[in-house]
Amino acid sequence: MNIRCARPDDLMNMQHCNLLCLPENYQMKYYFYHGLSWPQLSYVAEDDKGRIVGYVLAKMEEDSEDNPHGHITSLAVKRSYRRLGLAQKLMEQAARAMVECFQAKYVSLHVRKSNRAALNLYMNTLRFTISEIEPKYYADGEDAYAMRRELKSFTEPDTQANQNVSITAAGTDGKENGDANQA
Repeated sequence: MNIRCARPDDLMNMQHCNLLCLPENYQMKYYFYHGLSWPQLSYVAEDDKGRIVGYVLAKMEEDSEDNPHGHITSLAVKRSYRRLGLAQKLMEQAARAMVECFQAKYVSLHVRKSNRAALNLYMNTLRFTISEIEPKYYADGEDAYAMRRELKSFTEPDTQANQNVSITAAGTDGKENGDANQA
């Protein structure tokens, strides 16, 4: 598996992955907006044949000059590649880039209240906390948890060194689901 920064020619495949994995979908212009505005913040996971099997779409919040912070718009990993740590690696890369490029203090995201797999990933693995509940956030009327993670750990040298772990397993049929979508 390979995690790398997304390129413009990846956007169609990122959108396709989104359509396969998540109930919230975006028009291509939204992917272009992210890719052109914050090209260093979105990442893809590729299999050994170079096919995109997961992605994270990220941006910086533009209204936060005094307290810069990033936002995860969308995270998805194809079903047969879940439970390999790809979602965690994608999120860590995006967070690290937010700190290195924009001095972000924290990162935020939204997740469906019913998405227990994503909540487990965000809270237990990635150390996000719930900051509030946003009623009827999603198009179908479901509430969202607004979550955030402080990024202080990415400025500590020991933490950065410990985060460089490679992924060696092939796909499995696990149930990790990273639904971090913003409408």
